[in-house]
Amino acid sequence: MPADEGLALYAAAVEAARLGLPLLEVGTYCGRSTILLAGAARAAGTVAVTVDHHRGSEEQQPGWEYHDSSVVDPVTGLMDTLPTFRRTLFAAGLEEYVVALVGRSPRAAALWGSPLGLVFVDGGHTDEHASADYEGWAPHIVRDGLLVIHDVFADPADGGQAPYRIHRRALESGAFTEISATRSLRVLRRTGSGI
Repeated sequence: MPADEGLALYAAAVEAARLGLPLLEVGTYCGRSTILLAGAARAAGTVAVTVDHHRGSEEQQPGWEYHDSSVVDPVTGLMDTLPTFRRTLFAAGLEEYVVALVGRSPRAAALWGSPLGLVFVDGGHTDEHASADYEGWAPHIVRDGLLVIHDVFADPADGGQAPYRIHRRALESGAFTEISATRSLRVLRRTGSGI
């Protein structure tokens, strides 16, 4: 995530944390964005919740552009970003402000029953995964809470279209109003009831 998008995410987290509710992200990877959410949560006396299976997204698998062999578990041969994520939180001194849910987003969302001040969608970038993240978590955002979506590209030449489609879907639902755009990061406020 470029620095300007990170700063925009942090600003959104600070604003949403004032609601006193958890800030949730889908797509932890190694924890860079988690630190931003956790910093805002710590200052407001709340918590950041992060959901990831820690096996990497489609584009991070062997043979793909964003594959990092340093996060492959030598025993299983599978991507495993959980140890790196834990070290990231430890180094930042933010472990006590983060609840990490290790598993698939739709399963976690199906069990979730609490309101959220912010949902940051940055998980899998297929239509199946992005749609499931939106459908599973957006209903938990309270009025005036924020939906933040990363990697929103209107032009297919710039990137995948699944985040763009859930961004459009959120706006068309009448439940959200866009309040800022920083490169591919979109921040939407929950203003209505329909999703």
